[in-house]
Amino acid sequence: MTGYPEGVFRRRSASAAPDSNSAESASPEATEATQPKGYTPKKGVPTPKRRESEATPRRPVKAPETRKEAYRAYRDRLERQRGTTARRSGAPKGDERYFRQQDLGKARAFARDFIDSRRSASEFFLPFSILIIALLFINIPLAQLGVTYVLWPLMMVTLVIEGVMIGRTVKRRAAEYFPDDPAVKGVGMYAAMRQLQFRRLRLPKPRVKIGDDPTPSGHS
Repeated sequence: MTGYPEGVFRRRSASAAPDSNSAESASPEATEATQPKGYTPKKGVPTPKRRESEATPRRPVKAPETRKEAYRAYRDRLERQRGTTARRSGAPKGDERYFRQQDLGKARAFARDFIDSRRSASEFFLPFSILIIALLFINIPLAQLGVTYVLWPLMMVTLVIEGVMIGRTVKRRAAEYFPDDPAVKGVGMYAAMRQLQFRRLRLPKPRVKIGDDPTPSGHS
């Protein structure tokens, strides 16, 4: 004989049964579905896999079944690549849809024409720099001294003088032709930087030939 009332065990067993049933019925999927967006589970609770959390898993890309579909997909991909290349390079000529933001405006167009219509020593800066670097590897002390103390300073002085002169000239003339264009403010530096580039590497591509008059139409 234990001495305990029989009703105690009945009440405890009856109350434990619903708790176990509710714990089994509350699955992890149902519990997580009722949580608000951005809810982070507590520590100790396994994080559901991405495959389980996604309602509709991603479908694989359908491969072309016929030669015609494969050719169409290849042609579309090639056209997208050509469009990206055209936007990056600034081609075709004269189409402002492919220009960068700093290339837009009539003042900037005049600056490009002004630089492209003439030759300058600054446009040979890149090949001349390569030549100077090559001469420095010659094991002749007199040649190295001449390159270091004569050719290199002379080139830098030439670049600075040409840049200042061309920048002032282009800015003054652009302000006369296009006084209302906000791009006139930095057109001098824009022209000086374009002058440093080799003619074939300039973007947008030159639209005038050497010796042409860069004066815009309608201005004298």
